[in-house]
Amino acid sequence: MNMDWYLIHTKPRQENRALQNLEQQGYECDLPTLRAERLRQGMLEVADEALFPRYLFIRLGQGDSAKSWAPIRSTVGVSRLVSFGKEPAKVAESLINLLQAQENSVRIEPKRLYTAGERVRLTEGAFAGLEGVYQMADGEHRAMVLIELLSKSVTLRATTNSLRKVN
Repeated sequence: MNMDWYLIHTKPRQENRALQNLEQQGYECDLPTLRAERLRQGMLEVADEALFPRYLFIRLGQGDSAKSWAPIRSTVGVSRLVSFGKEPAKVAESLINLLQAQENSVRIEPKRLYTAGERVRLTEGAFAGLEGVYQMADGEHRAMVLIELLSKSVTLRATTNSLRKVN
């Protein structure tokens, strides 16, 4: 049987739910993820995030012996099968293989929320509103920021949830 990869559009932030429900129905799926730092309830955490938010890949066959495509639309977490006109969007097998290989090789180091040299603004404390340069993480929940104070560069330690990126 000829099997091809297709693209599923999921409901907002329900990629994992759609993946789990489709796999429980016997479909082969792939959800490429990336480890990244993020602030959650004031705490810095490392979590897996979808590489393509609201999308996942599904392997489907065509013909009489293939598994029915009908249950996909009504699966919890799924919005629709991506199509161009009436033709479902096929994804090259080589792309899926490349994404899987890349995902397996990049698992070690998460994408950092802040990088050294990046401009940040303090949002809390005595120096709220001041801009500075992010230097480095200082423990799990703190960061070192270089600020200009009285025409002098000063290193300040601040909580990571009190920093915001300056665009």
